[in-house]
Amino acid sequence: MKTTASPKAPLPVPATDHLEERSLRARTEPMSVLPLGDGLYEVESASDHSYLVDLEAGRCTCPDHVFRGVRCKHVRRVAIEITEGRTPPPGQVGVACHDCGEPVFVDEDDAIEPCYCHGHAIWPGNTVRDRETGDLLTVVDVSTLRADAVEIREADCTVAEYGTNERYEPDVPVVGAVYPHARVKPNGVVPRSLKVYTFPRTRLEKRPDGSRRDARRSRSSAR
Repeated sequence: MKTTASPKAPLPVPATDHLEERSLRARTEPMSVLPLGDGLYEVESASDHSYLVDLEAGRCTCPDHVFRGVRCKHVRRVAIEITEGRTPPPGQVGVACHDCGEPVFVDEDDAIEPCYCHGHAIWPGNTVRDRETGDLLTVVDVSTLRADAVEIREADCTVAEYGTNERYEPDVPVVGAVYPHARVKPNGVVPRSLKVYTFPRTRLEKRPDGSRRDARRSRSSAR
């Protein structure tokens, strides 16, 4: 899984806070932070030097920490970015949303590619658009099974091998959806008259106004 680094730029300085020199430099100098997993981070400094930070141990490979034993600006920068939501904390990694490229924080061990931000993630009951036909569908199941492992019995092939799915990744999860667009509650029962079709996850995209529509639906179903 390819992780993403934070932009190499200075951070805003709190107007009312008096910062110690290294904390000030941690904020004002352009740096980028790349999470590597296992609590390790690669920090590229303003001088284009890269250092390895072990945040949980409070260690860094830079000369300031190695020779002076101080909490250097690189360790401080990682801590600041985690606190401000720019960099994932230990146990998580930052990856790009498949649809928009925005960074998403996911657990190191549980991440399933492709990954999606909150605005593009889909759940049962969501409205999605088929990228191939433009048709609207309602999601009834988001599986963890791969498209190359789920069979379409009537076609005698897998979801990945089906003709209109050949240009989509074979190792992505399968999503079940119904035609025509219908109101289906999350985890609700699908009427037998509605056939469930299976798609590679990357073939479907969340409808642009889906978040507002789905929020109203969730509130209505909770009443």
